[in-house]
Amino acid sequence: MTDMITNYLACWNETDADARRALLNKHWSPAATYVDPLVEVAGLDDLSAAIGGVQQQFPEFVFTPVGDVDAHHDVARFQWGLGPANAEPVIVGFDVVVTDADGRFQHVLGFLDRVPG
Repeated sequence: MTDMITNYLACWNETDADARRALLNKHWSPAATYVDPLVEVAGLDDLSAAIGGVQQQFPEFVFTPVGDVDAHHDVARFQWGLGPANAEPVIVGFDVVVTDADGRFQHVLGFLDRVPG
């Protein structure tokens, strides 16, 4: 399960659009969906654009794991943090991931647990 969150966060941390797209192609289903309180996207093009938007909004911030992954069948849940490298995360979220038959991310439901005022 550690690989799952490592691969997931690598996609969110990759700032080079071409390299990010290569990671998305490898780890996400082509028909993937992602929804959180701020965005709802379908497909890898829109997902890459959404990730790029987060990176523009929070330059110099990185996503890090918070706690362990809890998983069963093709479903996993985990917390992540977003903040300066090597510092306490400013934002903490919780994602639920459903994988496809090949183990790629198919559907992600995101929640924001801690957001600064």
